Amino acid sequence: MPGHIKKSSGPDPDPSPWLCVSPELKEKNKLKPYDPKKSVWVVNKADGGYLEGLLESKDGAKVTVNVNGEMKVYKEDQVCQVNPPKFDCSDDMANLTFLGDACVLWNSTIRYVNQLIYTYSGLFCIAINPYKRFPIYTLRTMEIYVGRRRNECPPHIFAIAEGAYQGMMNSGMNQSILITGESGAGKTENTKKVISYFATICSSGKRKEGEVSLEDKIVQTNPVLEAWGNAKTVRNDNSSRFGKFIRIHFNASGKLSGADMVVYLLEKSRLTYQQPLERCYHAFYNIMSDAVPDLKEKCLLTDNILDYWYVSQGKITVPSIDDKEDMQFADEAFDILGFTKEEKYDVYKNTACMMHMGNMTKDFVPVGKEEQAEIKDDTNSIKVATLAGIDPEWMINYFCKPKLKVGTEWVSKGSSCSNAANSVAGIARAIYERTFRLVVDKCNETLIDPTMKKVQYIGVLDIAGFEIFDYNGFEQICINYVNEKLQQFFNSHMFTLEQEEYVREGLDWANVDFGMDLQKCIDMFEKPMGLLAVFEEESLFPKATDQTFCEKLHSNLLGKWPNFAKPNPRPDPDAHFAVIHYAATVSYNLTNWLEKNKDPLNDTIVEMIKNGSNSLMIQCFADHPGQPLETPKDDGGRKKKGGGKTVSSYFKGQLDDLMTTLYKTEPHFIRCVVPNTHKQPGGVEPGLIMHQYQCNGVLAGIAICRKGFPNKMIYAEFKARYNILAAKLVAKAKNDKAAAGAVLESINLDKEKYRLGHTKVFFRAGILGFMEEVREDKIGSVLAWLQSGARGKASRMAFKKLQDQKLALYCCQRTIRNFRIGKTWLWWQIWSAIKPHLKCTQFGKYKEEFEQKIALAEANIDKAIADRQKVQAIHDNLLSQKNEVSLALTSGGSAVQDIIDKAVRVENIANDIQKQVAEVKKRIKAEEEQKSSIEDQMRKVESQINQLQSEVSTLERQLENSEQERSDKDDQIRTLKDEIAHQADMLAKLGKEKKSGIDFRQKVEEDIQTMDDKCNHLSRVKGKLEQALDEAEDALEREKKSKNDVEKLKRKCEGDFKLTQEAVVDLERVKAELAQTLARKEKEYSALSAKIEDEGSLGSKYQKQIKELQGRLEELDEELNIERSNRAKAEKSRSILKKDIEDIAARLEEAGANTGTQVELNKKREGELSRLKCELEELNIAHEGTLAALRMKHNNTMSDLGENIDSLNSSKVKAEKDKSGLERDLADSRASLEDAVKSRAELERTGKLLQGSIAESHTKLDELARAMNEADSTKKRLTVENQDLSRQIEELENALANMNKSKVSLATQLEDTKRLSESESKDRSSLLTKYKHMTTEFETYREKIENEHLKKSDALKSLSKAQAEIQLWRSRYETEGMGRVEELEGNNSKLRSRITEAEETIDSLQTKLANIEKSKQRIGEDLDEISMEYERVHAAALITEKRGKNFDKVLGEWQAKASDIACEVEASNNECRNYSSELYRVKASHDEATEQLDIVKRENKNLADEIKDLLDQLGDGGRSIHDLDKQRRRLEVEKEELQSALEEAEGALEQEENKVLRAQLELGQVRQEIDRRLAEKDEEFLNTRKNHDRAMDSLNASLEAEQKAKGEALRIKKKLEGDINELEIALDHANKANSEGMKTIKRYQSQLRESLQGLENESRIRQQIAEQVGIAERKAAALSAEMEESRALLDSAERGKRQLEAELADTRNSVNEMQSINSKEIAVKRALEGNLHTIQAEIDSLLQAAKSSEEKGKRAMVDAARLADELRAEQDHSAAESRIKRSLETQLGELETKLTEAEENAIRCGKSALSRLETKVRELEQELGCTQVRTSENMKGFQKTERKIKELLFQQEEDKKNQDKMSEIANKLQQKIKVYKQQIEEAEEIAALNLAKFRKAQQDFEENEERVKLADEAMYSLRMNRGSSLL
Repeated sequence: MPGHIKKSSGPDPDPSPWLCVSPELKEKNKLKPYDPKKSVWVVNKADGGYLEGLLESKDGAKVTVNVNGEMKVYKEDQVCQVNPPKFDCSDDMANLTFLGDACVLWNSTIRYVNQLIYTYSGLFCIAINPYKRFPIYTLRTMEIYVGRRRNECPPHIFAIAEGAYQGMMNSGMNQSILITGESGAGKTENTKKVISYFATICSSGKRKEGEVSLEDKIVQTNPVLEAWGNAKTVRNDNSSRFGKFIRIHFNASGKLSGADMVVYLLEKSRLTYQQPLERCYHAFYNIMSDAVPDLKEKCLLTDNILDYWYVSQGKITVPSIDDKEDMQFADEAFDILGFTKEEKYDVYKNTACMMHMGNMTKDFVPVGKEEQAEIKDDTNSIKVATLAGIDPEWMINYFCKPKLKVGTEWVSKGSSCSNAANSVAGIARAIYERTFRLVVDKCNETLIDPTMKKVQYIGVLDIAGFEIFDYNGFEQICINYVNEKLQQFFNSHMFTLEQEEYVREGLDWANVDFGMDLQKCIDMFEKPMGLLAVFEEESLFPKATDQTFCEKLHSNLLGKWPNFAKPNPRPDPDAHFAVIHYAATVSYNLTNWLEKNKDPLNDTIVEMIKNGSNSLMIQCFADHPGQPLETPKDDGGRKKKGGGKTVSSYFKGQLDDLMTTLYKTEPHFIRCVVPNTHKQPGGVEPGLIMHQYQCNGVLAGIAICRKGFPNKMIYAEFKARYNILAAKLVAKAKNDKAAAGAVLESINLDKEKYRLGHTKVFFRAGILGFMEEVREDKIGSVLAWLQSGARGKASRMAFKKLQDQKLALYCCQRTIRNFRIGKTWLWWQIWSAIKPHLKCTQFGKYKEEFEQKIALAEANIDKAIADRQKVQAIHDNLLSQKNEVSLALTSGGSAVQDIIDKAVRVENIANDIQKQVAEVKKRIKAEEEQKSSIEDQMRKVESQINQLQSEVSTLERQLENSEQERSDKDDQIRTLKDEIAHQADMLAKLGKEKKSGIDFRQKVEEDIQTMDDKCNHLSRVKGKLEQALDEAEDALEREKKSKNDVEKLKRKCEGDFKLTQEAVVDLERVKAELAQTLARKEKEYSALSAKIEDEGSLGSKYQKQIKELQGRLEELDEELNIERSNRAKAEKSRSILKKDIEDIAARLEEAGANTGTQVELNKKREGELSRLKCELEELNIAHEGTLAALRMKHNNTMSDLGENIDSLNSSKVKAEKDKSGLERDLADSRASLEDAVKSRAELERTGKLLQGSIAESHTKLDELARAMNEADSTKKRLTVENQDLSRQIEELENALANMNKSKVSLATQLEDTKRLSESESKDRSSLLTKYKHMTTEFETYREKIENEHLKKSDALKSLSKAQAEIQLWRSRYETEGMGRVEELEGNNSKLRSRITEAEETIDSLQTKLANIEKSKQRIGEDLDEISMEYERVHAAALITEKRGKNFDKVLGEWQAKASDIACEVEASNNECRNYSSELYRVKASHDEATEQLDIVKRENKNLADEIKDLLDQLGDGGRSIHDLDKQRRRLEVEKEELQSALEEAEGALEQEENKVLRAQLELGQVRQEIDRRLAEKDEEFLNTRKNHDRAMDSLNASLEAEQKAKGEALRIKKKLEGDINELEIALDHANKANSEGMKTIKRYQSQLRESLQGLENESRIRQQIAEQVGIAERKAAALSAEMEESRALLDSAERGKRQLEAELADTRNSVNEMQSINSKEIAVKRALEGNLHTIQAEIDSLLQAAKSSEEKGKRAMVDAARLADELRAEQDHSAAESRIKRSLETQLGELETKLTEAEENAIRCGKSALSRLETKVRELEQELGCTQVRTSENMKGFQKTERKIKELLFQQEEDKKNQDKMSEIANKLQQKIKVYKQQIEEAEEIAALNLAKFRKAQQDFEENEERVKLADEAMYSLRMNRGSSLL
């Protein structure tokens, strides 16, 4: 595609030869032979193009055409007329008079051959690839298009870009430029040129020194995106293999303020396979080009690209691409875009990792009979692992044996070599795609300039065009689906503009929606059970295959959708189905579609990568769930709701977002075309071009043009060109429109073939060619007339010339004769000698002299007059001075005194003015100083606020750390207390065992009684459960009743709807002509609506049944969860009881060894135990019976549910069959229904118009009646006056005396009328002056109000911002800062208490060391065994430490996932809004269910507690180990049975959930369709409403223009005065509000000062706290020194141990004593093992607490989202704190070991240790109480801060509301002002009309006066005649 013009120096070349059609080319085109009636285009089957021929004859539907001298016969439809030569090389193909495919192809071809690559086609700009560089993208070319309209300059993409920019700046609406085309057509190059155009003409200009400009960043994204997103294809060496939508943001002044981009459908299949003539993405070959020196070493790459088979399957080098240079550009672009060096090299490493993974797939070798995949040579695997930052051995293991979760356990599954290689390929593709998306996101971050405001944007969409290949797969159907949507968008937009122009021009035109032509195909993709829905459903089922997918498609779509067809076997015999698109019918092969859609990844490898050391890979897979060790409870539910996102659903979501964005913008279209497949400049393949025009929608756009009036012409142009056709009629016409109509009528053109608008003439396709033919005929006749006249004139001129020559010859002959006679005549000779000396002959000479003198005088006269005037002025001045002096001398000294007084007064005035000026200057200086001081204060405040923000952030970090530490320490204290309590209980039990032997029998009897009570309680619980079931059934009945109520409401609505229909019918009965047709249409409509209502009722019924089943399933899920939790509790209690029983058994054995009496007691106990066992077995049998009954009941309910579901499915199948039949009936009757609906809509439109016009006509008739009444009154008055005048005339005729009286009366009447006219003129002038005065005042007031509003809005904004920040920081400091201080004090006190405890422990340790030295003499041979036991215990401790670390790691992972969960929470919030309507319906039933669940939970809890008590009591009784083993085996059998039952239930539940998911999908799609239809109906209603409004506005304007009069002007004057008064009142209110705002500013300033003082106090307190922290740290250092001393003591103890080992020989005699000690130590060992088990149980409880904390964290995710940014900053600090925590944990572990040793010694020593422990317990309880008090105080403070925050938010909302109210008032005032302006203009028009009427009346009056004078003269003459006759 057009590239950069490479020039070395000099100015840019002139681009006009490659843009404009030259005059020579125009002349050449006009010389082409053309017959307007015979020249036609015919099809050329050889190349798919067209040939020009001459039409010879026509025979019916066939025509004979002479093509290059050969006669051929064609059908009439295959022949297209040729445009006149003047249309060749037309800039816009939509202006061609004949819009056939051949004409379009010829115009494109002739332009391309003449190096004109850009052409318009309506809204399209067609760009044909020239395959050579033209200088049409230089700065000089850009200057041609800047600020120009599209029709003012030649076609170019710069014109499209400039049009988008001007549209954005003028309308304020976002713009979009859609660039599509095939691969190699130049989409990417054109996109780059558009972006460079915007970057050049809209440069922001603001840039710091050394900083990269935003324009450079935008342009530098191209090298990166091209390297990682472009590849070589068969047609194009640099083809973009992804779509992108780039948004370029602009500020209010039209300058660049940033950019971002969204990418679509990166072609991932190219990464692992390339065709022989293609190449993989450029990035791999750029990395291997040695452009970056150390890159290969870091990426572990060799020097040969052939070593990596993933990227060497096709071409390796491309001649037109320099990989080394491209790598340099990409590396520089990374730096310019702001990538760090680490990020840049991580991108390179990820790319290289994918290359190594290709080699790794070749290393898998089958082993064994099952052909298990293994890797023998692990060199490539080690490279992959090092680049990914993971362990290579585990990576190989998980690739060969991935982990799967089966139930609650993880299982390793063996993979074959192909499966392992596919797994590696999937990970490689995912790494590359996610790296590419991360690079794009990073580019977006750097391209956004946060300092500049973003007001509008222009989006550039670069996406692949319609694709038809021999093999069409998943990528092709996605691209074609996108193009289907884009073509619908273009069609609707294009003809919407056309139809808007028709309406604007006043044409009689019915609106047509051409976007609906493509709707069927789009519905086939998007509707429920459409292609995408079936695709999604099959992708979700694991057992689905390509064959089942194909069968499902054919069963659901074939025969039901007209756009779904069977495949054509010609290009691809293995194709599965075909889709009829707008461009062509495409056959698709769906092999491996399901795998591509699922895009499976090895979750185990993903989890390893997420826990690896490559930070970029961790970011790549951050949104992937991976394979965590323990899945949280909430995750399962969330996954069931959302499901895994497939590629098609993700792509459809992106496409929906893109289409919504495009529909909100003003689009511009560019279509790129490949002219030939050989990349030959100037070469044309007609078939290829026509195929692209068909796919790109160019021909579809021209087809739309044909249906309307594609050719338009302004009246002036039409008149100038076609004036010759009817010149006389044009001269007589009143205006241009009448002239055009006269011309068209004169040539007898059918009115259907043209329309006359307000400013243009519109023609159908082909009519302009007919007009040209008529014009040429007329020009030919005129030229013949001109030629005849010219020839006659020329012949007459030749004759005249010959005649003049003949006369001249006569004259010459006569003079020659006279000369010959005078030659011999002497008198003539004398005369000729005298004649020169005569004065009369020198008259010319004298005349010249006088003329020269006159000219000289005239030249000097002006100067002389000017000099005279100057002298005269000087003289006059001197005379005046002389007269003044003489007057002064005569007047005397009084005048001098007056002059002196005047001078003094003037000086005083000047001094006063100077003083005022000085005061004003002082005020100005003071104001400026005050302003500067305020600015300085504001800067200080801002700096202090920033400091406070940083301090608060640090305090918040410390607070969070301290809170975490406090929680950890509380947990440790709690565990220590539990251990101490457990030890105390053990000791108490040992002490009380002897005492409890006597009371044991009574306890056993009481236990039996309690067992009986508990059995009764269980029976009662069973009754309660049955009651709960009855209540649930009652709730179901209530739901049925509510359903009946809803159906009643529905019937009521249907009745109302029918009533409205009848009202509409009654209104339509007014039109008698259409009554019969309307009645028939209404009957058909009612029948169809009844069918639709039946369908709707069935759908609602099924929906309610589905909801009931969902509710039942949720109840069953909750019951299962309760059973699982009870089972877990029972198992836990069983393990605890088992441990206790073992301990008790050991103690009983020891106690039994001591005394014989206990043996008898043991026998008795055994007898009692056997009896209790029998009873317990009976109870177990009863319990098993109840469990079996419950299981039976559960199975019955499940079977009932299954039967209900099966019945629902069968009814659903029946309903679908009925639905298909109804759809066929609907398809048959849809045409008639649409006609009926259209006719009805038109009738409703006309009815509404008539109603509106009738109402308005009624009002206007009332006004006309009033005017008629006034006219009647005036008429009556005039008739009375007329009668008086007639009477007076009769009296004059009767008598002369009465005539004088009548004359006098007439004179008086004339004077009165003159006076009235003068008064009216005066009133008019006064009105005009008042109006002008009022307009000036109004303008001044408006400017004042606007200024005041602006000032006020700025002040309010600054105030609100400052107040919010002040309140925020104050509240934060008051809450968090003070809380932090208190917590630090608490920590200090805790540290002191711990120091004292440590000192006590040191003292105790010293005493213990002394005791140990004494006891070591007794310890001998058993030290080895004790050391072994110690090692075992130490290993267990290490395991616990590892578990703790893993727990910390899990916590860190969950904290990292918190941000992801926040995003999911936002998405779930959006979904919650959608589901809120359904939630209200289910809420009542849910509340009842929750109440029942709470009751059941409480009862289950009571049962569990009672069972636990029973087991405890039985354990106290002392069961033997043998019985426990029996019970354990029985419980395990029951557990296995329960697990199998649960698994069966879970399988049934999963099936039901799948069915529910399907139903939800169908419901969602049905809802979307209903919403879309409603939106379409609303749009149609709005369009009709707009048309009606326009018609009514025109009628109102015409009627108002006729009915306005002088009375309305007076009324408007009064109204204006009232409105001006209201404006003055509003201005006063605004001034008052402004004054109040100033007061609030002062108040806030005072509050700001107070807050600053408070901040200073808080800073002092902070310093004090810092000092206290330093003291605490010094104390901690002292403690650490003491700890080191204690360690030294331990070392000395170890040395003593070595000495003791030497003395072991002396301790042989004490072996017998040590045996008893050994038995005791074994008992202690068992106790320690029990303690270890308890510790493990506590760890499990801690894990459960962690899960509960995760749930709490989810509840607090709203706050976490707000603090996410602060958490990132705190991570480093938390890492440091975690290290400190680990060190403290190690110290605590050492202390715990010492504590255990101390406890052992205490057990040996006795009661002294017990007393010490009790004191420690008391101290710990006191500390716990203190901490509880502190936490309660902290909670109170937190609640206070929350209240303050709520109050501040409320204040902020009120301020916003007030601001919105003020802006609304301002808008209303502006609207009133506009209305007043319109009214004033109307008043001016009325005044002008009145003035015209007045002038007309004055003229009539003058004519009446003249008539009266004539009548007087006639009367006088009559009188004189009568007098003479009397005489």
